[in-house]
Amino acid sequence: MLVKLIPYLILVTLVAYIGKDRKFGFWGNFFCALIFTPIVGLVLVFASDKRPTQAVASAPAV
Repeated sequence: MLVKLIPYLILVTLVAYIGKDRKFGFWGNFFCALIFTPIVGLVLVFASDKRPTQAVASAPAV
């Protein structure tokens, strides 16, 4: 049983790591890949948008 479980969890963690900068983040992608399959989780990662980056405040013009 562990022979199949450990590679599965490694794949799920890899999918979550790839999706850490996406909309769902690491844990959201981790649980999606865990509940469905790592392949479906990877499709969700590539289908989701990237997280919006915060704009750096610029100094006021003088």
